[in-house]
Amino acid sequence: MIPQISQAPGVVQLVLNFLQSLEQQGFTGDTATNYADRLTMATDNSIYQLLPDAIVFPRSTADVSLLARVAAEERFKSLIFTPRGGGTGTNGQALNQGIIVDMSRYMNRIIEINPEEGWVRVEAGVIKDQLNQYLKPYGYFFAPELSTSNRATLGGMINTDASGQGSLAYGKTSDHVLGVRAVLTGGDILDTHPMPVALAETLAREQSASGRIYRTVYQRCLENRQLIVDKFPALNRFLTGYDLRHVFNDAMTEFDLTRILTGSEGTLAFITEARLDITRLPKVRRLVNVKYDSFDSALRNAPFMVQANALSVETVDSKVLNLAREDIVWHSVSALITDVPDKEMLGLNIVEFAGDDDILINEQVATLCAGLDALVAQGKGGIIGWQVCDDLTGIERIYAMRKKAVGLLGNAKGMAKPIPFAEDTCVPPEHLADYITEFRALLDGHGLSYGMFGHVDAGVLHVRPALDMCDPQQEMLMKQISDEVVALTAKYGGLLWGEHGKGFRAEYSPAFFGEQLYSELRKIKAAFDPENRLNPGKICPPEGVDAPMMQVDAVKRGTFDRQIPIAVRGAWRGAMECNGNGLCFNFDAKSPMCPSMKITSNRIHSPKGRATLVREWLRLLADRGVDPNQLEKELPGQRASLRTLIDRTRNSWHARKGEYDFSHEVKEAMSGCLACKACSTQCPVKIDVPEFRSRFLQLYHSRYLRPLRDHLVASVESYAPLMARAPRTFNFFMSQPWVRKLSETHIGMVDLPLLSSPSLAQKMVTHRSANMTLEELEAIDAGQKSRIVLVVQDPFTSYYDAQVVEDFVRLVEKTGYQPVLLPFSPNGKAQHIKGFMTRFAKTASKTADFLNRVAKLEIPMVGVDPALVLCYRDEYKQALGNQRGDFHVMLVHEWLTQILTEEARRELSGESWYLFGHCTEVTALPSAPSQWASIFAHFGAKLESVSVGCCGMAGTYGHEIKNHANSLGIYALSWQQAMQRLPRNRCLATGYSCRSQVKRIEGNGVRHPLQALLEIMG
Repeated sequence: MIPQISQAPGVVQLVLNFLQSLEQQGFTGDTATNYADRLTMATDNSIYQLLPDAIVFPRSTADVSLLARVAAEERFKSLIFTPRGGGTGTNGQALNQGIIVDMSRYMNRIIEINPEEGWVRVEAGVIKDQLNQYLKPYGYFFAPELSTSNRATLGGMINTDASGQGSLAYGKTSDHVLGVRAVLTGGDILDTHPMPVALAETLAREQSASGRIYRTVYQRCLENRQLIVDKFPALNRFLTGYDLRHVFNDAMTEFDLTRILTGSEGTLAFITEARLDITRLPKVRRLVNVKYDSFDSALRNAPFMVQANALSVETVDSKVLNLAREDIVWHSVSALITDVPDKEMLGLNIVEFAGDDDILINEQVATLCAGLDALVAQGKGGIIGWQVCDDLTGIERIYAMRKKAVGLLGNAKGMAKPIPFAEDTCVPPEHLADYITEFRALLDGHGLSYGMFGHVDAGVLHVRPALDMCDPQQEMLMKQISDEVVALTAKYGGLLWGEHGKGFRAEYSPAFFGEQLYSELRKIKAAFDPENRLNPGKICPPEGVDAPMMQVDAVKRGTFDRQIPIAVRGAWRGAMECNGNGLCFNFDAKSPMCPSMKITSNRIHSPKGRATLVREWLRLLADRGVDPNQLEKELPGQRASLRTLIDRTRNSWHARKGEYDFSHEVKEAMSGCLACKACSTQCPVKIDVPEFRSRFLQLYHSRYLRPLRDHLVASVESYAPLMARAPRTFNFFMSQPWVRKLSETHIGMVDLPLLSSPSLAQKMVTHRSANMTLEELEAIDAGQKSRIVLVVQDPFTSYYDAQVVEDFVRLVEKTGYQPVLLPFSPNGKAQHIKGFMTRFAKTASKTADFLNRVAKLEIPMVGVDPALVLCYRDEYKQALGNQRGDFHVMLVHEWLTQILTEEARRELSGESWYLFGHCTEVTALPSAPSQWASIFAHFGAKLESVSVGCCGMAGTYGHEIKNHANSLGIYALSWQQAMQRLPRNRCLATGYSCRSQVKRIEGNGVRHPLQALLEIMG
C-alpha cells in the first residue's frame, strides 16, 4: 500500500499573517499557500527550481497597490515579492522565494485602443497572441514576435524586454512601449511616458518616492552618458535590464523613465499596465524556405538573405528539423518544406518579405530566388533547393513549426536533454558563422550534442547543449560551459543575454559592465527598491545592501529529480521529461490543449502542473523508501480483504477530517483532467497526462476508498448490455426526478444519458449482419470476405446512440459492402480513465485476443467512436506491450478513404456541412478533418472543419457534479459560439461525448458525419 506523505514544507507564519491582513483590508484577488500551488510556481521554462512561500493573484492595479502598502508595514518589512507573468522565462527571471505576484490569472484586460493614433492600453497579464487576435480586425498587430507568443504575457515581455523573429525591422518590446503604470514598493503609482528634459528636471526636484526615482535616473544617466554609449555594443539586441542607453534620446532632448523599467525583470516595481504602440499589418507576406546541405552553409548564406532586403531570416538546424518531422506539427508543413530528392536537408533558412507593395515584394522574392538559382547552378552556398510560400495560412504554419522548436528539443531521446543556459547570445551578424564555428568546437570538445535555431539576421542563435541535470558531473559541466561561452561571446564583441534576459545569469553582470557602470545600476535599484524586496538576486542589489546574487549553478530541478531512482524516472517518463516550455498554457480557446487549464486558469490543472506534482510525489515516495514500480507489479496479485477495506476506510475517514497527505493535492490536480489526451500529441515533449494519471489513481486508491461513481463508470460495459435488454424500463426509472436527484446527491452524477430505445439489438434483429458468428465468418471463402466490413461495437454508441451504428451498417451497404456486426467485447477505456489499471489490463487482454482472432480473417474492422477506437492503438499498447498483437481497428473515415476511388468524384454543390472534430481524434490523427472533407467531396458535398477546442464532456467527466460547471464553461469557450453561429442541422461531430454535450446544452443534438453521408447519398 502506498504510504501517507506529509513532509510538505510549511508556510512561515509571517506570510500567513500578511495574507490575512491583505484580505482584511480589501484585497479582491486570490491567494494560495498549498504545496501544490507553490510547486507550480517553483519552476518556469528554465532548469532552475525555487519554492516560493505563497502566491497572490491580484485582479487590478488597486489590488497591487494595496499589496504594496500592506507590505510596507513595519512588521512585514522582511517579506520579498516577485512579479510573474506567463512563466516562459528561460533563465529563472520569475523564480524566487517569498511571495509570487501572478498577474496572468485576472489582469488580462485590454483596456483601451486608439486606432487613429496607433496605440493600445493593456493590463500586464494580457497574452501577446490574445492582443494580436484583438487587434487584427483593426488592421494592426503588436510587433515583437516570440516563440512563446500564445502564452507569454505582455508584462513578462516588458520585464524581460523580449524580442524574436523580425527584430531587425520591429525591434524589441521596449521600442514599442509608450509608457507603463507601475506600483512602487510603498504602494505609490508611477505613470511613465516620454517627456521633454525640462519636465523631467522638474519632476526630479519633487520630494517624493517618484521624485527620488526621477532624480537618481536623470543624474546617473546624464553624468555617465559617454561611458554608457561607449560600453554598450552597437547591436540590434541591445542590453536588457536597466536600459541606461535609451533613457535619453540621441539628441538629449527627451527623457523616458519607461526605458529603465523595460527589461528590469520585476526588480524595480510592479508593472500593472502599459500603453503600447501598434503596427499596421502588412498587406503582402512571402516566405522563401531555403534548404541546405549543412547548418554551416545556412549560417554563412544568411547575410545574402539580409542583403536582399528580407524582413527576417530564421535558421533551423538538422536536429530541430528531425525532431519536427517526428512531431504532429510536421503534418501541417510537410507540403511547404518538401524533401529534395537524393539529398539530405541539414539546414533551413526561413526568409520573410513583407510590406504593402505587392509588386515590390514579388520583385524582391524573384531577385532572391534568381540569386539562389545561380548559386545552385554554380554549386555554391550549400543550397540544395528552395520553396516559396505565399499564402498566410501556410506562412503561419511554418512559423508555428519554428516556434515549437524550443519545446521540440526537449523531446530528444536519452537522459541528456538540450537545455537553456547560454542560448541567446548575440554577436554582430557578420561574425555569427565564425562565432558559431567556435561555439560548436567548444561543445564538440566536451562530446556534447546540441540543437540550434534562431534569428541569424540579428546575430542571435539559440544553442542548447544536451546535458543530464540529474548527473552532478554534468551539472558542473554546465557551469564550466557557461563560463566559456561568456568569454567566447566577449571575444566577438557580443552579449550573453541578447534576447531572454539575465535571470540567474546576472552573476556575470559585474564583469560585463565594469565596476563604475555596475555601481550606477545599483544606485538606480536603490532609488526604486532600497530594501531589496523586489525579486532580489536579479540584475543587481541596491547600493548599500550587501546581498547575494542568484548564481548560474544554483539549485536546479535536476537537484530534486536525481533523488528519484533511475528505474522510477524511466517508468514515469511522462512526468519526468516535462521541460516547462508551457505550451499547455496556450490561451487560444480553439486549441485542444489543455481544457482544464483554460477554464480554471489554475496551473495545477495543466500538463505542466500535473507533471510537476507527480515528480514531487515520486521524490517523496523515494524519500520514504517506497518504489511505485514495485507496488504496481504487486497490485494484480493482491486480493480484496476485510483488512484492506478497513485500512482504506480508516485512511479515508482521517482524510475527511483534514489529515494532510500530499497525495491529496496530486489527486485534486488529476481529478480535473478530462483525459482528452491532447497533451500526448500537442505537447512538444508528448507529456501523456492520462497515462500517468491512471497509474497514480490506481496507487492512490490502494490507500483510500474510491467514490461509488468510479465503480459505476468503470463497470458501464458490464451493466449497459444488460440494461439494453429492457431500455424502456430503465429509461422510465432513470427519467424520474427522484432518481436523478438521488444520482446527484449520493453518487455525484448529473444528466445521465438514457439508453437507445429501441436498442441496437432490437433494431438489427432481422438484419443478416446481426447474427453471424465468428465461426461462420471463418467459413466464408476469400472472395466473399473481400466485400465484408466488420463493425466493432463500443459501449456508448451501441447502447446510448444506437442509431449511429445502424446508420453505419446502412452506409456500408450503400457502398456495396456487406456489414457484419461483431459481438460486443468491452473496450475498457472507462476503467483506464478511472485508474482501474489491473481490471483494464484484463479487459484489454481479453478483447485483444478476440480482435486478433478476428484479424486473422483479413477483413476490415471499423469502429465509429474515435476515443474508443484510438484506445486500441494507444492504451492497449501501453498496457499489453508486445502481447497486444497486430489487430487494427479503423475509424469510419479511414475505411472510406481506402475504398473510394478518385474517378467517381462528383462536382461540389449545395450548402456546406461543418465538422466539429473530437479532440482526441484531431490531435492523434491530424489528417482526419481533411480526409472527411475529401470523402464528402467525393459525393459532391462541401465539408468545412470548424476550429474548436474540447467540448467539455470527455466521457463521463461532464456528468460528474464536481466537474459540471467547468464542463459547461469549457463548452462555452469555443463550441457554443460556433454552434450558435452555424446552422445546427448542418453541424456534425464524430465523438459520442461531443454529440451528448451538444444535446445536453443546446436541447437538440448533432449527427455523426457518416449520417450526413447517408443523407447525401440518398
